[in-house]
Amino acid sequence: MNKHHQPMVGSLIRDWRQLRRLSQLDLALEAEISQKHLSFLESGRSQPSRDMVLLLCEHLGVPLRERNALLLAAGYAPVYLERALEDPGLQAAKAAIDLVLKGHEPYPALAVDRHWTLLAANAAVAPLLGLVADTDLLRPPVNVLRLSLHPAGLAPLIVNLGEWRMHLLARLRQQIRATADPVLADLLAELLTYPAPVEPARKGHASEVDAEAAIVVPLRLQLGETVLSLISTTTVFGTPVDITLSELALETFFPADAATGEALRAMAA
Repeated sequence: MNKHHQPMVGSLIRDWRQLRRLSQLDLALEAEISQKHLSFLESGRSQPSRDMVLLLCEHLGVPLRERNALLLAAGYAPVYLERALEDPGLQAAKAAIDLVLKGHEPYPALAVDRHWTLLAANAAVAPLLGLVADTDLLRPPVNVLRLSLHPAGLAPLIVNLGEWRMHLLARLRQQIRATADPVLADLLAELLTYPAPVEPARKGHASEVDAEAAIVVPLRLQLGETVLSLISTTTVFGTPVDITLSELALETFFPADAATGEALRAMAA
């Protein structure tokens, strides 16, 4: 019955191995199986057990959503649940998210899914969204990257747009390399059509490699007479076994200088 699926799961394993730039020998050594057995699995000559699929996925760092796809391709039931954030089973996680968002006030913090869709935000984010010229960009589902870089979004107010754009695109490219997600690839293609700022030449040439390697790239946002300078951190759940949680990230922003801290506290008051 599973014979029909063999070539499919084998080719998926091969695709993920090649995406991770591993040879068959590299993966076989990591997973502690023989290279010959891996070769048979990839070619469809052998059918992987459920545990073997999960073992290879673990060593290949395959996202949970795609692990379910590999299990299905091999003829097995998916093992990872995907529940809505409001599901009673995720109550403790939802409470933790709310606690982080609320506890981070008066500084901005938000939660996004794997496609950068805004899931939740704290009260400090609302005044920043109020600066967006095109209210269509604020209609759910709101995409945070589109909102940031769209010429009718926050882009005109970002003082260091060139630097911030490079940072966001580098992060998105990193995500695409890790997940091979076609929706993210489409999002990148769209963001690249937005006008890029022409910045004065500086010593040396800034590149996306620089942005990726930078320790901290601040977001500098013009708010009336004030320029808010913010540094961000990303928080993810440790060892999640739910797809929704595995794909959720909390983006929290901290003041990079005293003036920004004062301005944010004043806005909250």
